[in-house]
Amino acid sequence: MYVGKTLFAQVMDFLPWKTCHRIVARYGGDHRVRTLSCAEQFRIMAFAQLTYRESLRDIEVCLAAQAAKLYHMGIREPVARSTLADASERRDWRIYADYAQVLIVQARKLYAADSLGMELSNTVYALDSTTIDLCLSMFPWALFRSTKERHLRRILSMYFDYYHRWRTHLSLAMDCPEGRPVQPHNQGTALEFPEVGGLHHHYERLAA
Repeated sequence: MYVGKTLFAQVMDFLPWKTCHRIVARYGGDHRVRTLSCAEQFRIMAFAQLTYRESLRDIEVCLAAQAAKLYHMGIREPVARSTLADASERRDWRIYADYAQVLIVQARKLYAADSLGMELSNTVYALDSTTIDLCLSMFPWALFRSTKERHLRRILSMYFDYYHRWRTHLSLAMDCPEGRPVQPHNQGTALEFPEVGGLHHHYERLAA
């Protein structure tokens, strides 16, 4: 019987875990955590994505069914769906956003020479347009529209504008694609401006 690493564990070995731990420490993600670390949560969610799990209950049942193999996958023990739900709700989302940017940079280097089958002069972004039901009390910007395609185009247009003008990127030395002038502290008060219906925000210093 084969007793080496599982395929999932071999895939996870390619990830920059030292960088992950630094990001977690930056935001205090594992402060007073006893059962589910941020790295372990990432492994579980990666496993769920790769195995097409559809809900927290689905993840819980699948991990419990493979309890004997979890340790070799880098997961200490089966995790209850309530634990996953609490971790997803309470942890700083920037931990995984920053780590995703690191992985994107790593992936770009791997596929930089691959042909897309077409000639493109600029970077292309693929965005998932799946409609997801959300609670309006928590996401007031997600009001359902009968003209979904037009509404989607408007939201995507707003997001592209935010992404290129205001969204900072680790790969660009925390600048945005279009570049922004550095605003000194004495230029004025820092004000918050909503973007994409309040889903994101950007900050500018304006004179009083």
